[in-house]
Order: sequence, then C-alpha cells, then structure tokens
Amino acid sequence: MNRNISALKTSIIENFGTPCAVIDLDVVDRNIKRAQTLCDNAGVKNRPHIKTHKSPLLAKMQIAAGAQGITCQKLGEAEVMANNGITDIVIATNLIGAARSGRLASLQRRVPLKVCSDSLFSLAAYSDAAREAERPLDVMIECDTGQKRAGVETPREALALVQIIKNDPMLNFVGMLFYPSKDSWPETQIFLDEMVKGLTSLGYQPGIVSTGGTPNFANIGKLLGATEHRAGTCIFNDRMMIEDGFATQENCAFGVYSSVVSRGGAQRGILDAGSKTLTSDTGGLQGFGLILEHPDARIHKFAEEHGFLDLSECANKPLVGDIVRVIPNHVCVAVNMVDQLVAVRGGQIIDVIPIEARGMLV
Repeated sequence: MNRNISALKTSIIENFGTPCAVIDLDVVDRNIKRAQTLCDNAGVKNRPHIKTHKSPLLAKMQIAAGAQGITCQKLGEAEVMANNGITDIVIATNLIGAARSGRLASLQRRVPLKVCSDSLFSLAAYSDAAREAERPLDVMIECDTGQKRAGVETPREALALVQIIKNDPMLNFVGMLFYPSKDSWPETQIFLDEMVKGLTSLGYQPGIVSTGGTPNFANIGKLLGATEHRAGTCIFNDRMMIEDGFATQENCAFGVYSSVVSRGGAQRGILDAGSKTLTSDTGGLQGFGLILEHPDARIHKFAEEHGFLDLSECANKPLVGDIVRVIPNHVCVAVNMVDQLVAVRGGQIIDVIPIEARGMLV
C-alpha cells in the first residue's frame, strides 16, 4: 500500500475513529474545474446543485471557480446558504410545504429566490408567500421530457401556467427547468422550441432555460437555447457515476474510511460502516459500495452499524483491524448521514468541514 495512504489511515483512526467520511480537496478542486470547463465550453452558465455537499464553504469554492449561483433542493438548504451570503439561488422542487408553513415568505423577504412550479396549487401557494413577503417571487416552470418525475408533460400545460403567472402581480415568470433523461434530449428540444413560440405570443422571452444532472454532462450543449446547467454529484462523484462512465475511481473525492471489525468466517467479514453511514440506497447497483483495497469484496447487506462482507470472490481478504476506503453508491445520501467531512490535501488532514445544510426536510 502507498505509504501516504497508510499514514493517512492511521491519522484518521487516531484522530477521528471509524467510520469516518473523508474528502480529498485536491480531487474536489479538479472536479469543480472540470464541471466549470464543461459548462464554459458549451456556452452555458454553471449552477451547481448543493444537495450533494450541503456545505456553504464548498458552494463558495464553486462560485469562485465561475459558477453563476447555486441550486438547492430544499428551502432549508437555501436558508443555510443565504445565511452564509449566497443570494443567487434556484430551488428546484415544488415548495408547497415550505410555502404553507411560512418559511418561504420569510426567506423571500430576505433574498430574491427563484422557485419552480408545475401546478396551479403551487402557484397559488407561491403567490400567497410572495404577498406575505411583500416581494414578487420569480418562478420557473418545471417541464418533464422523460424522467417521469415532476414537471408538466406538454408545452400547452406549461404555457397555461405562464399565463397564470402573467396575470398575478406577485409572480414573475423567469424561465423553464428541465431534467431530461440521457436519451430524451431530442424530445426536450421539441418541447423547448414549442415553448419559445408560445411564450412569444404571450410577450415573453424564454429567460432561463435550465438543464440538470451530472450524467447529462454527456449531452451538455446539445439543447439549443439552454442557458445553464445544474449538476450536483460531480463535485465528489460516486459508484453510480463510475458505472455511468462520467467518473473513474480517481475522480471520486468522497470516501468512507471503515474498519474491518470481524472475520467470523472464512468467506465473510463485518465493517463498522452500515446503513447509518453508507445508506441503503443502492442506486440500482449490486452491493452497497466499492472497497478500493478489495474491489472483489462485496458489501451485500446492512445492519445500522454493520456492513456485511461477502469475501468469496476476494483472493486477498482483509484482516480484522484493517482500515478500508469505501466509495458509496450514492454520495448525496451518504453526505446527508454525517455532521462533518474530514478534508485532506496531499494525503494530510487539513480541515473539518461541517455539513451545515444536512437533514433539511422542508
């Protein structure tokens, strides 16, 4: 094993114990630069999604590298970012709970937000929040072109919502939000082109045309008229992004350092990282993470504090007391499980970064 890695493992367990969530800032820097370069080369603005890292410090690193602003998934995340001086914020989900609880109005009173809608119900809730905040609210229409998640499915539905916004003095139409599947960009272009025609008839320009997703960097620049891209996972990457082809192991900045705490049988073992650390979200993959030192080992089952190892295909089996590094299947969920990230550069621990926006349900 590389001496630097061995020394770092010793430093991690002696200073923090295991399991321990660690990020390599050298890799983070490269990943931030890569995402910014991909956006710059495609002629679109970079609006990174902070749901992956949930850290104002890391968001400011992205903005310093050229990002337009940020994307949040929850109103609570936006509150944390605004408290740290970040004010250009898109919130990319329908905020019905936040609007009806009064929190949207409270934040809108402080910071001019951009929110998304795909229904009359959320527009009505936004109008009430904007009136309470005494500041008109910028609204993007969320459009579905293949994910079958949130979003209106036709330009006609989208334009009907734009007309509602036009007639409401407390709402401003500012653009459209897309999250195409990797193979539905041609359909997205058709949708956008029809929307542009309809918006012209209403006296509007398209405004912001926002696309999303780290896997969709493969398509960035292909949607004519797109103005910005929202990607989150790319700052750290994970096993899903390796499987997707966007990342390699060397691009993965986040890892969980975990100890082998039991070898109760010849073909099995136990890690001290279970569902409360690596999460039970498989991301559609087999097992629950990639062990860098033992790629043929499989984390096949979880208890809360235990990762169950199947070592039957592993020629070089780990020993009790060994410290291994695990790349999670889905890094966004894994980050949300911890309070802090131990940050390293050049194989040395340099900082502890609090995850200030973790656990935000609303």
